[in-house]
Amino acid sequence: MSVQGLIEDAHDKPFILDNGQTRYLYFSFDFIQSAMRISDPDALDLRYTQKMMGFLLFNPNPRNIAVIGLGGGSIIKFCYRRLPLASLTAVEINPHVVALRDEFCVPGDDARLRIIHGDGAKFVAGRDNDLDALLVDAYDRDGIASSLSSRGFVEDALNSLAPGGVLVVNLAGYRAGFASVVSEIIEVFGNRVLALRVREDEHHILFAFKEELFLPQWKQIGARAEELRERFGLDFPAFSRKLEQSSKAQLAWTLSTAEPVIDLDAQAERMVSGRALPAGHKRRARKAKKRRHDD
Repeated sequence: MSVQGLIEDAHDKPFILDNGQTRYLYFSFDFIQSAMRISDPDALDLRYTQKMMGFLLFNPNPRNIAVIGLGGGSIIKFCYRRLPLASLTAVEINPHVVALRDEFCVPGDDARLRIIHGDGAKFVAGRDNDLDALLVDAYDRDGIASSLSSRGFVEDALNSLAPGGVLVVNLAGYRAGFASVVSEIIEVFGNRVLALRVREDEHHILFAFKEELFLPQWKQIGARAEELRERFGLDFPAFSRKLEQSSKAQLAWTLSTAEPVIDLDAQAERMVSGRALPAGHKRRARKAKKRRHDD
């Protein structure tokens, strides 16, 4: 066997299940890697993929999008059909996944679309301020790829983004498995991080923003969400409301710890209502109270 053959065999081989209505991609039965509605192959069938498109709330007309992790190509197909002015690149390290692109109706490469068999971390390290959106959805049977969860990768991701750019990361499974990734993103991006829970799929979507002065105008974003719903057929108003709630509740910071929370949603509700505040808010409240007393 050739050296190339040995390298390719080092990757897990995915398998397909097809019930006549939906085609699924798996590495194991623990997680669905991708799902395609056979009657509408370009639709986003899984809820978490729909919510990853929430980056359009902040940049509705991206020109350069990269996706790390091809899977069944759900996101890249949707962007290809619905964002005709965008240049698109998908990077997939597993050659067996790339080989299944026809099974999932991924378009052929052309002037707008490239599917690259390669290391997503190396791809991102070679970019410099030119991506409007970088979407990371790269999982194998063991979880998120280790090369995509390091501090170095997150720093490279920040550097790869154009002004106004957004990093979008799919976090699947239990918080203990991705808390360290969230911590790295918060360390690099600071307070420019929002999280969105996907209750139906047990996922969380993290949005991290290039702009140092990230001050979302939620009223304007809400109005844009209505326009995006008409344009794309996805529930952007709900995405906008949930992101605003998570911003107030600092949900991303909650996800950065592996310690269990009995009811994350209830905790978020209390934070938003002011009945419970994150540690940073509590410290600021105590300082404000002390200043009032001193005055």
